Amino acid sequence: MLLKDLKIKFQQELKGEYPQEETGSFFNLLAEKYFGMNRLQMALEPERKISAAEIENFETALQKLKNHHPVQYIIGETEFFGLSFKVNEAVLIPRPETEELVQWILNNISSEENLKILDIGTGSGCIGISLAKNLPQAEVLAMDVSEKALETAKFNAAFNEVKVNFMEQNILELDKLDEQFDVIVSNPPYVRELEKNGMQRNVLDYEPELALYVEDKNPLIFYKKITKLAKESLRQNGKLYFEINQYLAKETEILLKDCGYKACLKKDIFGNYRMLRGTF
Repeated sequence: MLLKDLKIKFQQELKGEYPQEETGSFFNLLAEKYFGMNRLQMALEPERKISAAEIENFETALQKLKNHHPVQYIIGETEFFGLSFKVNEAVLIPRPETEELVQWILNNISSEENLKILDIGTGSGCIGISLAKNLPQAEVLAMDVSEKALETAKFNAAFNEVKVNFMEQNILELDKLDEQFDVIVSNPPYVRELEKNGMQRNVLDYEPELALYVEDKNPLIFYKKITKLAKESLRQNGKLYFEINQYLAKETEILLKDCGYKACLKKDIFGNYRMLRGTF
């Protein structure tokens, strides 16, 4: 089969399941993974013959996409903040709005500062590793409750050639943090059960529930705990950063203010309040 014919077949098979632009993006990602070809090479070599083994890989990926399996899990990696991250079903797929959170933190501090940073609920390690990469003078610690997530994060730190100290810890079971920090950041679970109906199948069926959902009756459970711990563990002028549920932005802001923080909400590129900073 020729490359151009495989592309036509791929697009036809996924027609109706995804928008055409997204299907094209999937094909490009898979072609780079399995053929080692970028978009320019594919445009220049539409007559390239595809081997039976390569077609088999594509067919397997195609069936997974039909079941709305995230393409990032299929190829086993994704890009975040200009870095490559291994991802699997033990970790959330990093989102663009989380990149905005990392950039906001970097905009507020100097790369020359000797800071101590804690990333709570690190998952793939995308926040802590990106900060460590851009703040070579900083000491970065990261914790997560999932042993499998930490295995992935450790791989990602080594792959991106940064030093991050990882800890397996359930933040809800901690009475205090044993160290003092200049920055504490967290993207904790914040999706309420009542919001599941508005979510896509690729998230509902494949991404880890442990990292996503909270009970409707106590949706700010992680924010309450982390805010309380940070109050005792942030150094003078230290800052607490959260990615937040846009539908609970005001409630989360009030939580920080009631604990004595000066709170600042920030919108993402889509105009939704998705970030919050607390300062003493």
